Amino acid sequence: MTTTLITGGKVVSPQGAASADVLIDGETVSAVLAPGAAGILGIAADRTIDATGKYVLPGGIDVHTHMDMPFGGTFSVDDFETGTRAAAWGGTTTIVDFPVQKKGGSLQEAVDTWHAKAEGKACIDYGFHAILADVNETSLKEMDGLVDQGVTSFKLFMAYPGVFLSTDDQIIQAMYRASDNGATIMMHAENGTAIDQIVQRAIADGHTEPKYHGLTRPIALEAEAVNRATQMADVTGAPLYFVHLSSGAAVDVVTEARDAGRNVFGETCPQYLFLDESDLARPDFEGAKYVCTPALRPQEEQAKLWRGLRTNDLSVVATDHCPFCFVPDKQLGKDDFRAIPNGLPGIEHRMDLLHMGVTKGEISLARWVEISAATPARMFGMYPKKGVIAPGSDADIVLYDPKATQTVSAKTHHMNVDYSVYEGWEFTGKVETVLSRGEIVLNAGEFTGKPGRGQFIKRSLSQYLI
Repeated sequence: MTTTLITGGKVVSPQGAASADVLIDGETVSAVLAPGAAGILGIAADRTIDATGKYVLPGGIDVHTHMDMPFGGTFSVDDFETGTRAAAWGGTTTIVDFPVQKKGGSLQEAVDTWHAKAEGKACIDYGFHAILADVNETSLKEMDGLVDQGVTSFKLFMAYPGVFLSTDDQIIQAMYRASDNGATIMMHAENGTAIDQIVQRAIADGHTEPKYHGLTRPIALEAEAVNRATQMADVTGAPLYFVHLSSGAAVDVVTEARDAGRNVFGETCPQYLFLDESDLARPDFEGAKYVCTPALRPQEEQAKLWRGLRTNDLSVVATDHCPFCFVPDKQLGKDDFRAIPNGLPGIEHRMDLLHMGVTKGEISLARWVEISAATPARMFGMYPKKGVIAPGSDADIVLYDPKATQTVSAKTHHMNVDYSVYEGWEFTGKVETVLSRGEIVLNAGEFTGKPGRGQFIKRSLSQYLI
């Protein structure tokens, strides 16, 4: 087994940043040492990496991705090979993806299908949540078996009637099951049936442009659904994690629940922190590139989300990476915004965008690592194997140059999609080296990882509950 010594860097954790050296033995961290201590102790590593002037970070964990997912008559264009490779380029070393149960289909069959999608393709480690799209006696029983297999979280939708939507009685049943088996319920919270009525009125009035995707999904119907789900979780005792919260009103509901001591948690995404509803109104159908659900909000909502991240009322930033090409996929909705596939590319830029939040004073250096690595690992049963640089943890480590600059472009990014929602943006900060379980998979602008080296993570129950 190869030993590696990372020297001269500043190791960042949720507790802060400190100069330290990191010793790796094979796939795991064996010691975090005072600078220069390895020489004093007579430790000679097979390989030494100079991290002078760099941050040494635990590898990012993106707990919300959609690889090779069917949606709206097409598929997301990143599969487990291209998507995980792009993730590594951006300093993410673990993802958690979503097997999709079909209506009338088996939950176990969905997970088996996703295992087949990932096998031999994933370049970094991965786990699964399961989308519970058909709540019935069989699928409820399957939840117990999947928990034993390390799939310990289940996503339901209050949106997309006729496709994914679960009714309140179905949600209650799933929550009771999760309360019994210890799983976490993840919720897409928007009042889908009410939104459908607003959408029908817009179409009847001849409004078909992309901006109406946002105008027909009001913030109030996100907040209402968050409140409704929170009350059901309170009744059942199930841990509840809201995905991709986009508005201050939704965060306020989560804040109230958390202040009352409930196991309710919120996630947001970079697109809600940096983009806004004006992007949906871009001319020449360019707004279609920015169609995602929940929709992008007015710019003033961004400050509310940053505040939620500082106060831990929002605990995690994930991407909801679900890329569709502008041509031909987004063109499906050229004459009707309802047919535009919902989703944005973003897995490659999450760590950089959050670092921008550090440089702008929105979050601290320690909080950057907490919301992108440590808390995701604890929230979804991967800690301390993932999310931390400590003896015994997987050597998932990123060397990040805080002074390097880069310009984002679809011409140079590594996601398998023909546009970038951050086209032309200049970032300060850049990933220089990435280790996945002790193996260098990215170094100095060269990807050296291999498809199939990523391993499935059998997750435990949430380690973040009150």
